Amino acid sequence: MFTDYNSFFILIICYFIGSIPFGLLISKITKKNDPRHFGSKNIGATNMLRIGGWKIGFITLVFDITKGFIPIKLLLIFNQQEIIVFAIFGVIFGHLYPVWLKFRGGKGVAALIGILLGYDLFLFFCFSITWILVSILFKYSSLSALTALLINIILVIGFYEQKIVFVIITLLITYKHKENIQRLFKGEESKINLKKKN
Repeated sequence: MFTDYNSFFILIICYFIGSIPFGLLISKITKKNDPRHFGSKNIGATNMLRIGGWKIGFITLVFDITKGFIPIKLLLIFNQQEIIVFAIFGVIFGHLYPVWLKFRGGKGVAALIGILLGYDLFLFFCFSITWILVSILFKYSSLSALTALLINIILVIGFYEQKIVFVIITLLITYKHKENIQRLFKGEESKINLKKKN
């Protein structure tokens, strides 16, 4: 399954990097509500914004992006493109299913943004701009993420070599949004709210 021990090592290391629950850690440090018990009960930046305000949400976003960016960028700097697919999968899988939280993690969008920032700036800007535009127009974080995911995978399949791993993580992230998709169809999805929370 793995080309060599380096691939397995990178996969495991990146899993543990991706599994760092920054949302939960930040909530404890700032003495905010435990995100696992409030809002969408998710440790990601959107729920942290919902229960802690835009500053807490932004800090969580930055840290989750960073844990996706650093390992990918380091592999590219050291010319390790042949094993980058294991790093990409490891970070996302760790973020989605962290062992520390009984495999109940975030939804992977911020970690993917970090991966794209380290992997390819064109994909990063396309994803980010799509997310921002859709969020401004419709005010739904989940719809913005799903639309950006769709644009990203179309670009990857059309122009990039690492197609399989991006297809896999796109499916995983989309699956993590299944409840959001159901609420969108029912018109029950919460809109983005940047107002400060207590």
